[in-house]
Parts: sequence; C-alpha cells; structure tokens
Amino acid sequence: MHGYHGRILKVDLADGSTEVIHPPDEWLRDFVGGEGLGMRLYWEYLLPERDVFDPAEPLIFTTGPLTGTSAPASGRTVLVFRSPATGAVGASNCGGYFARELSRAGWDGLIVVGRSRRPTLLHVTADGAALLDVTDLWGKRVKPTEAAVKELLGDPKAQVASIGPAGEKLVRFASILTDKHRAFGRGGPGAAMGSKNLKAIAVRGQGELPKPADPAALKAAGKAAREECMAEEFVKTELGPYGTPSFYSALSSVGILPTDNWRRGSYPESLGELDHEPYHEKLIVKKYACSGCPIGCGRLTSLKDADGYPLSEGGGPEYETVAAFGSKLLLNDIAAVTAANHVANDLGLDTISTGQVIATAMEWFETGLLGPEQVGGLDLTWGSKDAVLALIGAIGRREGIGDLLAEGVMRAATELGPQAAAAAMHVKGVEMPADGVHASHSMAIVHACSARGADHLRPYTSAIDALGWRSEELGIVGEIDPLADGEKSWVKPFQELCMATNLMGICLFTVITLAVRPSTWAGLLETVTGEAWTKERLLEAAERTIDLERLINARFGLDRSADTLPDRFTRETVADGPGHGTMVDLDAVLDSYYTSMGWELDDGLPSRQTMRRLGLEWAAAATAGASV
Repeated sequence: MHGYHGRILKVDLADGSTEVIHPPDEWLRDFVGGEGLGMRLYWEYLLPERDVFDPAEPLIFTTGPLTGTSAPASGRTVLVFRSPATGAVGASNCGGYFARELSRAGWDGLIVVGRSRRPTLLHVTADGAALLDVTDLWGKRVKPTEAAVKELLGDPKAQVASIGPAGEKLVRFASILTDKHRAFGRGGPGAAMGSKNLKAIAVRGQGELPKPADPAALKAAGKAAREECMAEEFVKTELGPYGTPSFYSALSSVGILPTDNWRRGSYPESLGELDHEPYHEKLIVKKYACSGCPIGCGRLTSLKDADGYPLSEGGGPEYETVAAFGSKLLLNDIAAVTAANHVANDLGLDTISTGQVIATAMEWFETGLLGPEQVGGLDLTWGSKDAVLALIGAIGRREGIGDLLAEGVMRAATELGPQAAAAAMHVKGVEMPADGVHASHSMAIVHACSARGADHLRPYTSAIDALGWRSEELGIVGEIDPLADGEKSWVKPFQELCMATNLMGICLFTVITLAVRPSTWAGLLETVTGEAWTKERLLEAAERTIDLERLINARFGLDRSADTLPDRFTRETVADGPGHGTMVDLDAVLDSYYTSMGWELDDGLPSRQTMRRLGLEWAAAATAGASV
C-alpha cells in the first residue's frame, strides 16, 4: 500500500536474531498505523498469564502513514507494551525525530522481544539490526548515555531512545527518553525496557519515506492543514509562543489545576511565579519543535542562577510537570520546579508520576503514615525544594524510602496499610496527571476509562466543557455543563479524533483545541494511501482501536470495576475554585459514556453488535473466555 514500507523489524535480544514482518494490508486499512497497528500486533503476543517482566513481552514501536510528510506535527512514535504499573496494556507516545528516522531506515515499526545477557545497545539501520555490548553505560543517566551512544557509533545524527538508572532499577514509572528530553512516559515503559537489559536503541535512516499515492496533492493538503492549525487563536497566540506552560493560569482559573495533592482546584498565589509569563522571564528559554511541527511547543530551558541545583539545563518543564512539581506540592518556585524536571528526566523518570508520588508521600508525612525514620530524616513538608530533589534522586536509584515509592502510589499504599489509600491518587496503578475532575466532570471518563490508566490526553475533554472549544464536524455544539454527570455522548467523537492522531503519527496538539478538522486529516490520508478516506471512516478506525484496547485489557481481567477514581473525586470536594461543592457521580458518568460507545453497562465491554460493526469478531471470540 502507498504510505507504508510494508516492513516491520523484529529483534530477539536473547540471540540477536531478526525477522522481517509484513503486516497484512487489512490491518493497515482497519487500524491505519501508530497505536492502532501497535495494538493489532500486540494481540498476537498477548498471553495474560505471563509476568509483566517476562522476556517474551514485546516492545512495539510504530510510525504512522503521515510520519515525516508535509502534514503538520508528523513526528510522533507510538510504543505499545505491557505496563509494569498496571499489569495490563501500555501505550505511550513520543515526539522528537525518532519516528522519522525509523521510517527513513525503511521500517514501519520495530518489535523487540527477549532479554540480553548484558547491557545492550540495539542499532537499527536499513539493513537490519546489530547488538552492541554497552556494559560500561549501565548506571549512566540519559544525557550522557545518548552522547556516548552517538560517539560509539560515530554518528551524531543517530536518533537514540534510552533509559536512565530508573529504568535499570525497574521503577514502575520509569520512562524512555529520546532527544534527551522527549519521553515515552506513562505506565513504566522504561522499566519494561530495563527488564530486557536494553540500555538504548539507536536508529539511523538515510533512505526515502514511503512513496505517497499523490505527492502533489499531499503537498497542497499538508500546506492547507498547517494553515488550519496555525490559524486557531490559542495555538497562534499562546501554545506556539509560550508552549504548554500557557495552560497553567487558565486551568487554575477554571478550577482544574491540582493543588495540595488534589485537595484544592486552583493555586492563585502561584500566578506570577509558575505561569507562562514568569516562566519565560525567570528562565533562559529556547523554543523547540519536533519533526514537522509548525507549533513548536517544546522548551529548552536553563536556570539563570544554578547555584545549589544539580542540573542547570534541559528540556521543559511542560505544563504537566509544572503542576506535578509545582502546584501539587505547593512548591511555588519556577527555578526549583525546573531543576526537579531536569533531574527526573535525566534519571529516566516519568515526571507526571514522580510529582504525584511525591505529593502522596508529603501527605503521608503530614498525617504521620510516614515518619522521619522511614524517610531517612528528610523533612517532607509541603513546598520543600530540598525534599523534592532528594526524593527524585532516591526514587530514581531505589535508595531508602525511594525503593518503596518507586513501586508507585498504589503498591506503596498497600504496604503502608488501608489508611494510606486516601492520598494515593491513581487509576489502575498509574498516577494521576495534572488535570482536574471536580470542575470538569467529563475528565472522570478520561481518567477512569483509559486503557493505560489515569490519563489526560484520551481525550483532553476539559478543552470542551471547561474551556469552551466546539466542533461542528464532530457535532460538539451548544452549551455543555462542566459540572454535569450525564449527557457525555459528545466525548465519543472527540476521543476518536484524538486517537486518530495516534494512528496517523501526528501530535495531539493539532486537535486538542480542535484546530485541524477530522475531514482535513481524512483528506491527507487519502493523498498518502490512495484509499478513499472520509472523516467517518477515520473516526471508526480510531473507535476500533479504542475497543480493541478494551478487549485486550479484558484478557487481563479488567472490566467496569477497573474504571474507577480515587475517593477524593467521588466522596470529597475541593476547597476552592468552580469545583468547590461538587463531587462526581461516577456511575452516572460511565452509564452515559458506555451507552454512547455501544458498551455493555454491566461489564463495560463492547457489545456484540458493536464488535460486529467494527469487525472485531475475531477478538470477541478470544475475549468471551476471559475471566472478567
């Protein structure tokens, strides 16, 4: 098919053997690429009884048919894996240049299985793969690892995805970093990679991207899509000039900024320190764009005064990290938040989970569930930058109290006893990101129902009910009450549009504010593949992927009972902001959403009619025997 190489490289780390897999055209038509293709491939490896760190568990990296094209923000790589945090399916999505390089090497994807006997570098080229012993790099942080890999290969243009000490130590929320600060972050992919003794993957491609069906039409459609993207007011005036920190003050004002470990919904006293304008004034900031991106939301930052901080420069922090290390911890100091971000990235930690773990630990310290002797004498009071930096290092190396916290808040709370659960903010074992629920009840669906655990991007529904964006093409029009628990059918098309970006190899920020229309993406796909694509067909492919993920998790024993939220959202209210006085009626939210999705109300799985409509009967047969 046009738009694909039709080749996926499989590498077994145990013996260095390789295999070229040719995905059936049917898979590409039904699942497009990216996360859809990754999930379809993962189904072939699915064996629920295996341990999460079993060498047979695959790491599946995939590109999309728009990767590297003139389509805006076409530089995303998807990784599908078994999540060490949840024990179920994991999916992570990373920017930078790794996807384009993998495609230029002639591959639509990379599957890694097995476990090497010693720390290994996997070097991927158009000719296949080679394994190199990098025992001397074991224990090194991400930035020096990436530099050493490029020097070893004699190739400064190689794209490197590597783990730090956190991945080596199997921290359950360890990340994989590429381009030194772009992360496959959520769900612990770094631990999955570390369990294979795989320190780094280097990809170098000097060939051509897949040939599109109509190059001239693609060029014109890509130009139009870029113009559509950059014409959106928020993208043009906020996200582009200021990056994701531009969300901070707006989210505080509408009451969905998690503060004081979610006991508050806003942090007005931090405005002037943690929001985007002081961020760009108090730090040395350089704009950064991933492959093919006209927005350039990334930020490379340096501290103006690095005295007392272990790292003075790096990527970010993004909005999520500003909230994770800032408002959640009541740490009202952008320099300290930035330093914490740099250290966490270099250790190979997911900053979102790390910030939540520390917030939970601070509440446990406040309530006496963690005593001074358990934390090695650290003073875990709110807003202590010294405690934050010390805990990041301890977690990343599994030292002292960091060994317990490296298991994540769900498992740590189990160790500490039943009273600890109240502060352990997670869903399915993945820590909560920085996107509130009390003043945006639709986010209850996103966090509770995401296959990969607590989530903020599948989709970012606060953009609709709290911040006010609308889409005629998706039928999302009129008044929508952010505090309502019913009437959530509008989430379905928005979720499908957001998932569609993960199939095509596109960044979510092209649609998070509904900037680029679904019909525009369908037109781009048509110019690339030569297939007849409509917005309806594209959204259905996304729905098929969402439902396949649901069926995969059913094989792991997850059903409606797993779609839950911490009691802080359903039995407590926040102390301030528009969400004060409200609690989420989760059953009402789920009933409305399940009905719109065509899922059964009792177990939350796609109905037989839905699976038949989506052509998922082959998965339905296997799921019927699952214990759920």
